[in-house]
Amino acid sequence: MGNVTIGGDAPVTVQSMTNTDTRNALETRNQINKLVQAGCEIIRVAVPDLEAARALPQIKKGLDIPLVADIHFDYRLALASLEAGVEGLRINPGNIGGADKVAAVVKEAKRRNTPIRIGVNAGSLEKDLATGGAVTPEAMVQSAVRHIAMLEKMDFYDIKVSLKASDVPLMLEAYRLLAGRVDYPLHIGVTEAGTLFRGSIKSAVGIGILLWEGIGDTVRVSLTGDPVHEVRAAYEILKSLGLRQRGVEIISCPTCGRTQIDLITIAGEVEERLAALDKPLKVAVMGCVVNGPGEAKHADVGIAGGKGEGLIFRKGKVIRKVKEEFLVEELIKEIDQIIGGRNL
Repeated sequence: MGNVTIGGDAPVTVQSMTNTDTRNALETRNQINKLVQAGCEIIRVAVPDLEAARALPQIKKGLDIPLVADIHFDYRLALASLEAGVEGLRINPGNIGGADKVAAVVKEAKRRNTPIRIGVNAGSLEKDLATGGAVTPEAMVQSAVRHIAMLEKMDFYDIKVSLKASDVPLMLEAYRLLAGRVDYPLHIGVTEAGTLFRGSIKSAVGIGILLWEGIGDTVRVSLTGDPVHEVRAAYEILKSLGLRQRGVEIISCPTCGRTQIDLITIAGEVEERLAALDKPLKVAVMGCVVNGPGEAKHADVGIAGGKGEGLIFRKGKVIRKVKEEFLVEELIKEIDQIIGGRNL
């Protein structure tokens, strides 16, 4: 997809979706730029009408990551998006018109070597597949296989598939079943996961389990709010499984009665100060000197609190002692030296 390889031995890619009005190209592109800075590797935009489709060339101009058009109901929007040069389409072949309209989209996508993601969603499953109104993993897989067959009959195979649900067990079983039936790359995620706190937890459980089982080639963490949080949460999931290394991994203790510094405030400030850093780095923020350097000796750099003061350490070795009010600044200085290749 554009300059990004999905599937096979390629790294699991991180994607997100804008929540701006796509017709406002400037606002949409500004949000995309923030997402790219956070590490987003594929970006999807909603294309609800032709005005939005006409904004795509301006949104795409100078963009270094693939742009995916999200299409529903009107095949002409897919054709207009392809003409605008998008690198991918997300469609549900069953809701953009009859076979002739699907064929028109597939023909143009094939001519342009543009992949199509078949997006099956538990909330909008075909009525004939919902037994008594209930959605089952088998029904979701049947929907996906039906749509895959539709494209394969048209000699089209540049396909990704997603089977999203807000119910984690349903989503897990659907992906497991489909992974046993097809070799197409799978885009995984828990849809409508919720707000930042709850949605991140649901996504970590659902996405994390699948990735640990070897299922999934590209991910999106769907959260209600700023999509930059989606990208950061996705990388945290990938980092926790050892699948990707990007940005800072903060190791911080939960605090206890031994803690004599304002560890919660310090940890929050460190996380905020380092949020934009894209270098893989392990940073420890520990509450006491009893366990700090020892428990976090695998960290590249860290601090361990004392009474109104703390230690700066690297790889478990104490570098110096500083007052509490200077801990964050001294830690940042040490990180700057590491990033700059000095004092290694």
